[in-house]
Amino acid sequence: MSSFKRMGMVLVMAVIIIALATPLFANGKKESTKNAGASNEKIFIPMISKGFQHQFWQTVMKGAKAAAKKYNIEMTFEGPPTEADIQPQVQMLVNAMAKDPSAICLAALDTNSVMDQLNEAVRRKIPIIGFDSGVPNAPKGAIYATAATDSYAAAGLAAQKMFPVIKDKIMAATAANPVTIVDFNQDATSQSVTDRGKGFRDMMIKLIETKANRSASDIKVVGNPAYIASDTPTKGSAIILDMQVPASPKDTDATNTAQAILNRVKSDNVLGIFCSNEGTARAILASSNDGSSLPTQYPGLIVIGFDAGKAQKAAVRDKYFFGAITQDPYMIGFDAMELAYKAVKGQPVANVDTGAKFYDSTNMDQPDIAQLLYD
Repeated sequence: MSSFKRMGMVLVMAVIIIALATPLFANGKKESTKNAGASNEKIFIPMISKGFQHQFWQTVMKGAKAAAKKYNIEMTFEGPPTEADIQPQVQMLVNAMAKDPSAICLAALDTNSVMDQLNEAVRRKIPIIGFDSGVPNAPKGAIYATAATDSYAAAGLAAQKMFPVIKDKIMAATAANPVTIVDFNQDATSQSVTDRGKGFRDMMIKLIETKANRSASDIKVVGNPAYIASDTPTKGSAIILDMQVPASPKDTDATNTAQAILNRVKSDNVLGIFCSNEGTARAILASSNDGSSLPTQYPGLIVIGFDAGKAQKAAVRDKYFFGAITQDPYMIGFDAMELAYKAVKGQPVANVDTGAKFYDSTNMDQPDIAQLLYD
């Protein structure tokens, strides 16, 4: 066979191989777009918070939007009018799941109320990322990860800051002349709020026993039963730790409870008040002319808040509040959305502690603190 004929046959064979192979590559490329997390597939992630009225949630939304922009995510952000509106939040989750989301970010007001939706998410393999209080006691496999502050530890930090200021009065307390410390919590259902209430309670008890030379027999925890554990001291009469919860998380009920607390500061010898979230801090401020009456009507009273907001920041700056604990709501939103994106892409995810710090009039303008204090 001549070299010319051999070359012609080689060329014919090459054309046949390319023609046969091209559909295979094309089919492979087409099929890849069907896979979850494919580069050209639009990712839709709704984010459902516990509320919308607090500045805290507005800052969470800003962080989530930043992450959505970074990862080219289509997102929505919504929350019920108040943190007492459980059913509206359930409906928001129902509506979100009807839109066939790639994943969902959720801060549940009441896990039991959304149990059907959580089970459906497991069945449909929709990743759910918890944020803030997360989704405690969710069905196995529903929650892939949570971005949140360690609320128990954060509230313990508040107790550590308050204790040295009131230590001498605690040491001097007697059954005939008792002292009271108020742990003011918005509700008894939300995981983040209850963790804070218990974190402050437990750390204060620990400090009283180890730093003030008092025993459990001197301490009595009273108030809302959700905050009284089986091993909580309840027999003492010298040091009262009062766990207060308003009738509902609504601002009016929180303010009424705050006013009732302030009305007995003198009669019950209240040394300090810990407000476990922005709502309870705002309630104390609403009951004290934005805090201006605290140093004049209740001299020596130590108030420590939680979160930020214009009114609370002003109270700390003016020294009406001793200080407050700040979370990082921006990073809560950013990390939650980023975790959701990674879950959609099939990447491994794990819980993220977004941190907390104490701020007062002396450090609130420092860069590392100021960036965490939303308006």
